[in-house]
Amino acid sequence: MIILLVIRYKRMTSLRIILANNLKANRRKCGMSQAKLAEKAEISPQYIAMIELSRQFPSPEVLERIAGVLGIEGYELFSVSASPQKELERLRQDIITEIKQTFSEMFEQALKNVSK
Repeated sequence: MIILLVIRYKRMTSLRIILANNLKANRRKCGMSQAKLAEKAEISPQYIAMIELSRQFPSPEVLERIAGVLGIEGYELFSVSASPQKELERLRQDIITEIKQTFSEMFEQALKNVSK
């Protein structure tokens, strides 16, 4: 029983830390103070501070309001990497770069063959 409580505590702690870091990063990216975010999300600045310090864990409703104010999806507050859309965009850019590189190499080879 104690082991299960420790595992649960560690999971919650990890989620709190991930939420705290993502909230702070997204808030700063938007150029928003804790007070401004709190005002727009209709919660207290102290509550935002406690979330960012991993001392409080908001309800799903509050998380949705915060995410809405930050212009992100709620799940992005728990992402340990970029959002799926950002990952897909990065992958798309990598594919485009690879195609351009391959085409360029093939074109140069074709020009060499024509010159011979």
